Amino acid sequence: MKIANQPVKIFTSVAMALMLSACSSAPDIEANAEPPTVAMPDVKKEDTLIGRYSDPFEGFNRRMYYFNAKADEYVILPVVSGYKAITPDFVETGVSNFFSNLGEIPTFVNSLLQFKFGVAAETLGRFAVNSTVGVAGLFDIATPIGLDEQDEDFGQTLGYWGVGPGPYLVLPLLGPSSLRDTSGLIIDSAVHQATVNELGLKDEEALLLDTLRAIDTRANVPFRYFESESAFEYEKIKLLYMKFREIQIER
Repeated sequence: MKIANQPVKIFTSVAMALMLSACSSAPDIEANAEPPTVAMPDVKKEDTLIGRYSDPFEGFNRRMYYFNAKADEYVILPVVSGYKAITPDFVETGVSNFFSNLGEIPTFVNSLLQFKFGVAAETLGRFAVNSTVGVAGLFDIATPIGLDEQDEDFGQTLGYWGVGPGPYLVLPLLGPSSLRDTSGLIIDSAVHQATVNELGLKDEEALLLDTLRAIDTRANVPFRYFESESAFEYEKIKLLYMKFREIQIER
């Protein structure tokens, strides 16, 4: 199930936590002050909100975050802007619907692997309706009749079966991930590729389809690097991603 407002809620919580932590610096203690009667624990990085998640690849991750920001600014976003400028809105919507319909297949498979049979049935119903009445998924007929879009991936499946997220990882161009979710992404990509192969496309047609999918995906993500103007943007994104994945797996 898509959680439209959840990232906003999480971001608000993170912002409040950061403001509170900024006000928590220890004051100067007078020389004749009495020691506290209750022993106070040492403050460790791993005990803080930001330091809760493992990030042993932080040096690599920060460099990759900067690389992604520049690639986004100078290559990806200009391509997206050109695509949106020359493509009518109804065509953009049809393209997004088409790729969303293809995404129902890995969602269906992962729902079964997590024993979420209700989600699997609803996803199968969406795929059947949109692939037929919706003309190969170009039109979303399923949502208006009460079949809501779900969102299950193999990273969530691994989490369902008790696999921990592992270290935080920033992937080239793809952005925030974790060791577990990267492994899941490989499986989901294989399922997607198998689905594309069933369409019987030529190599250049398959490449064009994948390129269009990448452009459509970025066009539908409102995030822009460094717009927060915060020195802690890297930490905030890490926290938002890891918490959101926890929520997705626990639901």
